[in-house]
Amino acid sequence: MATKRTPTAPYRCTECGWTTAKWAGRCAECQQWGTVVEAAEQTGILRAVTPVAPGAARAAQPITRVETSDTPRRTSGVGEFDRVLGGGIVPGAAILLSGEPGVGKSTLLLEVAAQSARSGRRVLYASAEESTAQVRLRAERTGALHDELYLASETDLATILGHIDEVQPQLLIVDSVQTVASGLSDGMAGQPAQVREVASTLIRIAKDRGLPVIIVGHVTKDGSIAGPRVLEHLVDVVCHFEGDRQTSLRFVRALKNRFGPTDEVGCFDMTGDGIAEVPDPSALFLGHGQPEPGTCVAIALEGRRAMPVEVQALTISTGAPNPRRIVNGVDAARVAMVLAVLEKKADIVTSNQDVYVSTVGGIRFTEPAADLAIAIAVAGAVLNHATPRTLAAVGELSLAGEVRPVSQAPQRRGEAARLGYTDVIDNRSGTLRAALGDVRRRVRARPGENAPGF
Repeated sequence: MATKRTPTAPYRCTECGWTTAKWAGRCAECQQWGTVVEAAEQTGILRAVTPVAPGAARAAQPITRVETSDTPRRTSGVGEFDRVLGGGIVPGAAILLSGEPGVGKSTLLLEVAAQSARSGRRVLYASAEESTAQVRLRAERTGALHDELYLASETDLATILGHIDEVQPQLLIVDSVQTVASGLSDGMAGQPAQVREVASTLIRIAKDRGLPVIIVGHVTKDGSIAGPRVLEHLVDVVCHFEGDRQTSLRFVRALKNRFGPTDEVGCFDMTGDGIAEVPDPSALFLGHGQPEPGTCVAIALEGRRAMPVEVQALTISTGAPNPRRIVNGVDAARVAMVLAVLEKKADIVTSNQDVYVSTVGGIRFTEPAADLAIAIAVAGAVLNHATPRTLAAVGELSLAGEVRPVSQAPQRRGEAARLGYTDVIDNRSGTLRAALGDVRRRVRARPGENAPGF
């Protein structure tokens, strides 16, 4: 009796090998989109691999015999961008820059391209989202015109590679990877298979020719980079460009960096004439004029950069059963905790007050180091007493009313001293009540500068 032959599944996932009898847009095993293809197509999953003997130059050797040398770097011409990259652009590096729509990614990279061109390096800017005329108009507005900066408006990967062979650039910028398509992969531009193919090809060109490549990546609604996660694994550096549209301040953060640290932050100011570096952003987050009740300066830490941030508080008496708690730039949950600790441990009553807490300059200061500054600002608003301009506060509050130390405390105190803050209230006070007492003594020591103390 003949045995019944089991039919093979006609579709297979190129990522994990999952098979199915019907085509599906999303793999049920690895949850990737656009990876299910016909089993007859090449999937990259092989049942057997024939061993290949490596050459003498590629033979494995003990790690102690591997020669090391400093990776050469070259400046991009934008100091804040070099800070995030770890000192400059490494030849052959693949850099992925992501960010919200309209935050200024193209403007930043056009400035990087122009500065590199001015230093004598030929740059190819391949824009798949805008025409060359649109890029030229923005370059005229920002002053980024140079003969060594070449523009191309292409969405086909093969044509971009042809431009690379013709122009022979020393820096390649592709804007963006989600709008470029390859004829060797099925599907529309932006699908996972296309993004993977385009990124892999550009990275291979970068490694083979020692050509640094900066790739722009889109983000999804939740802020993550669009496309397959493998895109972030393939590149050497992943940077995120962020900022509030209500303010002109922008930050570039390194989420991954094979050539340097990932705790550096670059500060920029978006103006009508383009994007400008902010090497010392301290003055952006401070108020001006005479000290007012309800203000206190805290020392925030953005990457390795310590910056003073002014926290402002306003309290208004209310008869409502549930007083309002409105915050901007700080964590609402931590503000509620600080108010409870103030009332319980320092006898500063806020349960009958509407409390408004905000930062200056639109910066978000949500780390625990802001607790003590918030407490001092709220106490000053309730008691209608101002703190001196030379006083800053750094510390985390516990529910027991203790002032705890925070990370990088010596660096914060050093930055405070550099900016003229001679009095720093921190965990050395011990408790919140003692910290408020230290503020009172420092205010009384300068009677000509401020109103009566706490």
